[in-house]
Amino acid sequence: MRFTTLMAQSTEWYDFFLYTTAAAIVFPAVFFSADFSPLAATLSSFATVAVGFIVRPLGGALFGHFGDRRGRKPALVVALLLMAVATLLIAVLPGFATLGLAAPVLLTLLRVLQGLALGGQWGGAVLLATEYAPPGKRGAYGAWAQVGLPVGLGLSSATFLVVVNLVGGPAFLAYGWRIPFVIGGLLVLVALAMQLRLHETPAFRDIANRTTSVPRSPVVEVIRKHPGRILVTIGVFLVVGGSFYVFTTGTLAYATGTLGIPRETMLVIIIIGAAAMAALVFPASSWSDRYGRRRVFGTGVVLTLLWLLPFAALVASGDPLLVGTGVVVAMGIGGIMYGPTAALFSESFPVHLRYSGASLGYQLSNVVGGGFAPLIMTSLLASTGSLLSVVVYVTVMGVITLVSLRLLGAPDEEGTTAAPGAVPAVAT
Repeated sequence: MRFTTLMAQSTEWYDFFLYTTAAAIVFPAVFFSADFSPLAATLSSFATVAVGFIVRPLGGALFGHFGDRRGRKPALVVALLLMAVATLLIAVLPGFATLGLAAPVLLTLLRVLQGLALGGQWGGAVLLATEYAPPGKRGAYGAWAQVGLPVGLGLSSATFLVVVNLVGGPAFLAYGWRIPFVIGGLLVLVALAMQLRLHETPAFRDIANRTTSVPRSPVVEVIRKHPGRILVTIGVFLVVGGSFYVFTTGTLAYATGTLGIPRETMLVIIIIGAAAMAALVFPASSWSDRYGRRRVFGTGVVLTLLWLLPFAALVASGDPLLVGTGVVVAMGIGGIMYGPTAALFSESFPVHLRYSGASLGYQLSNVVGGGFAPLIMTSLLASTGSLLSVVVYVTVMGVITLVSLRLLGAPDEEGTTAAPGAVPAVAT
């Protein structure tokens, strides 16, 4: 089960990150008019990235309804199939030179499909991992879902790096960038075949045997009964998603476009950073079982805020080694926050509303924090010319996260979190 969960998450994130990487170094030249300035083309490309984030809550709501009503497994299967189709279609989509304005429009529509797929897939994968966990091991089991993000990021960057070195030059922009997308679509189909062999989680099988406890519309039910908890989980994840895309996609675009660092060098840096993040996801998740979700998660938030000024100074130097140090350390710290997220979010909602509630909180937070981060970072740098503006931006998100984490409270004996002083909702 754990390896299948890792495979599903890794391949979905691989496809999703292929797009963000290509949006930074390929799509501005391929899918937008040559009359655009480099800044305008990059901003337009990042706008399509943001669209994928905007629809992720819709994917979370649709698949959350399906997953809470029909089961975690069928929801995951449909989400994987949708991601495979969207990614393979991006691989064969002609550029602006062939289709004109239709090219970025169709690209955006396919990004919408990717966003819907990922929005629905995350919650199911997390619940498959945590709902199979024995007592006291939710964090450790949830790590198998969470580590899929850095693995997918590392693999997507590594694939781009290999293709750049094998093809290179004009050929890379002409057709080489399409190869990683073909590979990505096929990998998701492999993960889909593995997913079909899994059984439904014990927690869902239990509530399925008591159909009166399952609401007709889990999404409406969780919004009606737990609106505050959804808002708090949005705030909790805000700096995790926001800082991640600042340290990866935003910095990738800035380093290759403004600092003149070769894209091959930056891809290697992202790969090493993803490895650092993956290396800390597992211990941080296990620590959360022992020391508490909020304590471990909050430590990662504080370390992120403390690293912002050194990160800005290292990146501003323009030296590839120093830039790499800033990015790798930042991504490693991100693993401390990201690791416990699976258990933290799954424990925040009752079982019969868990897919919908966890998905909505996580995906809405990614819209606000992650989806617009590269766009906001690029705009801030263009208007101020200083990385300090980016430091302030991430700091604001970090403060909101710390306040939200305090309001979230600690999990009760049933595994459902409640704010301090509040009456906890009992998980079914």
